[in-house]
Amino acid sequence: MAAAVSARAEKLAAQGRTLAQLRDEAFWHALAPALHIADAAFLKDEGDAPDTPDTDDLAREGYVQLRALARGPELSAMAAAARALTANGLDPVFAFVYDEFWRPFFRLDAVYRRLLGPYAFLPDFWAWNVVPGGAGWGPHRDRGRESLLPDGSPISLTTWIAIGEATPLNGCLYMVPKHLDPTYGCESENNWRFDHASIRALPAEPGDVLIWDQAVMHWGGKSSPRAPASRVSMSFEAQRLDVPSAEAPLITPWQVVSFGDRLKLIAAKLLHYRHMNPLAPALEALASELAE
Repeated sequence: MAAAVSARAEKLAAQGRTLAQLRDEAFWHALAPALHIADAAFLKDEGDAPDTPDTDDLAREGYVQLRALARGPELSAMAAAARALTANGLDPVFAFVYDEFWRPFFRLDAVYRRLLGPYAFLPDFWAWNVVPGGAGWGPHRDRGRESLLPDGSPISLTTWIAIGEATPLNGCLYMVPKHLDPTYGCESENNWRFDHASIRALPAEPGDVLIWDQAVMHWGGKSSPRAPASRVSMSFEAQRLDVPSAEAPLITPWQVVSFGDRLKLIAAKLLHYRHMNPLAPALEALASELAE
């Protein structure tokens, strides 16, 4: 991890990134010319909506998996953008400047309404470009048992989407189904006692979707140096509206967040997740200014 942070710092310094540059839409258009920024017409193109999952699967296992949500050419351009960000010393979460990284979650509107009822997005999202030899985030629960109602149903959900292929070789997700996790939803939820044989590897094709309640134990695997390509993926969080919000500001379904507000949200996420994703000092300084 320290080596990765050092490499990003060197790239950032070599590229001479400045606050003015990051606030300039032209910079982002030049980085990924095929992608869109705050284009309302593009975002409203719903495309093919996925089948709505059986709520029994979420209730029993704590997660559901959907297949092939996004389009092939769109996904290829998104993966290229995430890798270009890494090559420029910027964290892949900056990909949320682009509409392509918002639209798949909008297409899940019917799914969220089935699983949560009336909902909004939380200002929590991330993108990964796990290079060969790198690793995803370690074992954790997102919000833990505080994200569950007394009857065990979810207050909030995390959605993870594979932009490129995710395999055990390049660091796919691993999850412990809730019914196989003895401390799921308990006060002792941080005292992990699950059987290793209960761990599920969840390989995914580009466009596949995983949705889980935020008390489920999960993590990203470590990529082999022999992996043929990096693992590119992204996530977003949604919450039901009949309980107090876990965070602010909430983002309403189909809301077109402005370019400037996207930068502020991205900067806030960089600072918020420093414990999971250490920042190069130069980028931390830029994020602090952008967040203001």
